[in-house]
Amino acid sequence: MPKPIVIYIDADACPVKDETYRVAARHRIKVFLVANSYIAVPRDAEVERVIVPPGLDVADDWIAERVEEGDLVITADVPLAARAVAKGAEAIGPTGKPFTASSIGMQLATRNLMQDLREAGEITRGPRPFSARDRSEFLQALERAVQRLKRKGFLAG
Repeated sequence: MPKPIVIYIDADACPVKDETYRVAARHRIKVFLVANSYIAVPRDAEVERVIVPPGLDVADDWIAERVEEGDLVITADVPLAARAVAKGAEAIGPTGKPFTASSIGMQLATRNLMQDLREAGEITRGPRPFSARDRSEFLQALERAVQRLKRKGFLAG
């Protein structure tokens, strides 16, 4: 029997939760919102809030332990995305940028380099502000990912 698609949201700082809920509702896909603090969720049987204990990477570990091929992970965390992709899942950043098997190595290397530069005091600015264009790119990327998984035989609804 084909496996249903599941969406996992790394939720603590995710700016596209509402957009994810809308796409998931349209396709009747189960969503797990994983955070280490209370976050409001819509009254929808397909959206489940998971509150994990505080701690470094606890939410990431919860997601990585459960995600499997045919699932989607919404995260800005490159190491979590790498873990998801390694298990055959799709991963998308909040700006719509996909994490793929062919790109994740370079994305991890860039992330590590930037972290090293920040720790050395070389970079003082953070990421650019999240924009309406980022939100639009995310919606398109999420819809494309769902359609791709459906074509591969995974179930929505």
